[in-house]
Parts: sequence; structure tokens; C-alpha cells
Amino acid sequence: MRPYDHEVLILDGACGTNLQEMNIPASAWEGREGCNELLNLTAPETIIALHAAFVEAGAMVLETNTFGASRIVLAEYGLADRVEAINRAGVENARAAIGGRPDIYIAGSIGPGTKLPSLGHIAVDDLAAAYAEQIRALAAAGADLLIIETCQDLLQIKTAMTTCFETLESLGLDLPVMASVTIERTGTMLVGTDMAAAAVTFEPYPLFSFGMNCATGPLDMESHIRYLSRNWPGRISCVPNQGLPEVIDGKTCYSLGPETYAREMKRFVTEYGVSVVGGCCGTTPAHIRELVRTLAGVKPAVREVTA
Repeated sequence: MRPYDHEVLILDGACGTNLQEMNIPASAWEGREGCNELLNLTAPETIIALHAAFVEAGAMVLETNTFGASRIVLAEYGLADRVEAINRAGVENARAAIGGRPDIYIAGSIGPGTKLPSLGHIAVDDLAAAYAEQIRALAAAGADLLIIETCQDLLQIKTAMTTCFETLESLGLDLPVMASVTIERTGTMLVGTDMAAAAVTFEPYPLFSFGMNCATGPLDMESHIRYLSRNWPGRISCVPNQGLPEVIDGKTCYSLGPETYAREMKRFVTEYGVSVVGGCCGTTPAHIRELVRTLAGVKPAVREVTA
């Protein structure tokens, strides 16, 4: 089967918050604490074990540990020359965790970076070059699809999308591309764009899916998912955090339990026709296991979309 053949596609959970709970030797960081992507090279067994836990939980798609593996982010750690190696290792680690199963797919994760063009942090040409480099590396390593996620800036979105499809065309590849924006509790993206404007921006691109991830839990996403249900013609994705983060005893915690999370996601599938689901910050294998159980046999609602 291909990703297109599934009525509901279930993604895994975010690498970052799960890695914080794992026993990682200090030497693996090489003095670059916070660069999770480096662990693809220095602690591959840790990354493989994390992916394998989500495979065991029933995830259909594994996101590579490459969210910050563009030249822009890696340069902040003195790793700008390791883009190709880190992205290749990210795909290889996910592939090792799958163990040859043909029914699980690898999504090359591409984050927004740390510099937004609308705020003058970076020139569009430099941003595009960084995206192209990472996309080529993920595609060459054998990613089954790409996910451009946590988009926060309309100009960043357009740069990423245009670069992605131009790069895939130059490589002669037709990989599914998923796209996901982050809407803050204010009701807009970080630079002030609302969901309607984001949807109009994405509509010309041949996306596998479009939706939301990060920033909030499911309840704060509902009005935006409802809008997409009525206005977005393609697949809708919803990949929330497990609620809002809280610091308890000096530790960042997410309060949404697996049962509540799975129940809310089922409602999004059956009421709004969401067909790509998963979890972002705070999502554990237990959350995905409960999501898989809750969605067994469930079909997305049929939507009537107004152009």
C-alpha cells in the first residue's frame, strides 16, 4: 500500500520531548546540547529505539529526527557542513526501526528553522537554498514522503513550498508532501496570519495534506480544523501537542492523557473529516497506542467543501 491508500494515516510523536526522557550519554552531545539532530550520528541506537517504540505502538508514519537539520539551524552548532550526513542518518535510523515492514512510511521532517524572512532574519534566497539542500538530502536517503511543519511565516511557507516542488521536479521524484502550520492561542500564526490566509497560500500546491501542528492541544485547534473542514479541498492533518506545557518541579510537563487525546482526535476524524493524525510535543508511544486503538475501524466524515 501507499500513503494515499489509507483512509486515516497515523503519525508518530515528536522526537524532542521524548528524547528529554531518555538516558543519553553526555558524550553524544559533543558539547552541542540541544541539537537533537546530531544524535542521528552520535547516538543512532537511541534514535532507533525511540522510533521502534512508536512502531510497536502502531504508528503508520515515522517522522525523521531532522526537524532542525537545515544549514540554518546546524550552523548555530558549528555543524553546517554536516547537513547531508545528518539527514541521511535520520532516514537510515527510521528505516532500521521499521525492520523491513512495507506498511510503515518514513516522512522527512523539515522545520521552519530559527530565522523568519518576514521579520528580516534571513534573505529569501538563503532560506530557499537551505531548504533545497535538506530536501535533496532527505530524498536521496530514501524518505517516502516529506513533511514541512510548524510553519510560522507566510513568506517562509511560500519559500518552502516553491523550493520543495522545484527540487523534487529537478530530481525527477514525485514524493507526497505534507504541510502543517502552527497557530498560536492568539488565533494566528507567529507573524499574524490566520488560517484562511494560510489555506489560500497553500491551495495552489499539490499537497498530500494540509493542517496544523504544535503550539496547543486539540481544543485550541478546533475552530481552525472546523474552518479547514468546510474550506480545504484535500486531506486535513491534525498533530497537536498534549495540551499546553507546564513546568512542574523544574520539569516541562504536558497534561493531556492518552485517553482524552485519542477521544478528541476521534471526534475530529468523525466530525470534521480529518484523515492524517498524530502527535507533537508531549506525545508518547502510549498516546499513539491509544490513538490506534480508538481509531480502529473509524472512517473520516464526508465533507462538503465550499471553494
